[in-house]
Amino acid sequence: MRDLIWLIIVILIIGWLIGYIGFPDAVGSLIHILLVLAVIGILYRLATGRRP
Repeated sequence: MRDLIWLIIVILIIGWLIGYIGFPDAVGSLIHILLVLAVIGILYRLATGRRP
């Protein structure tokens, strides 16, 4: 379960980068939502203090 959260975070950040660089006008706010979800995931991991 620990690795699953990190996997989701990495996928969200990669998706954000691809959308931001490749489709800046077409995707719009969806990319920023992905970034926010990734940041929330990172903060959750830091707040719970779980280490891999």
